[in-house]
Amino acid sequence: MAADRFTLRCAVYAILVRDGKVLLLRRANTGWMDGKYSLPAGHLENGEAVVAALCRETREEIGVELDEKRIELVHTMHRYSLYIDLFFTATWKGELTNREPDKHDELRWAPLDAFPENMVPSVRIALDAYRRGERFSEIQHETGI
Repeated sequence: MAADRFTLRCAVYAILVRDGKVLLLRRANTGWMDGKYSLPAGHLENGEAVVAALCRETREEIGVELDEKRIELVHTMHRYSLYIDLFFTATWKGELTNREPDKHDELRWAPLDAFPENMVPSVRIALDAYRRGERFSEIQHETGI
């Protein structure tokens, strides 16, 4: 009998940058990290390709289409016992809108060197690593400790 194997979840994140600022969404009504800023993001679904998941999530959350030829993996984070998080930069077309107001109550452009205090901790860690050109990080849990 084969032993059960540990399974990690995978999430994808879009780092959309314009004029030195990154697009952030403030979480609301989800029960997890409400009131904190994050990136357009979501879970990889069973049988779904990573790039397809990134494109789907950005379309669902902010109503834009990503240029699949201009998507670049810029950071990978391992949150111990929880997730592998993949952070991508991309170019897009379309007008940014909050298409999930039941999950996000604000879209905001924030300077890459001056994030709001109320951010999802792992996203702040990943964005700081991205700014430094670091391609990989590991944290034990959401607080970053």
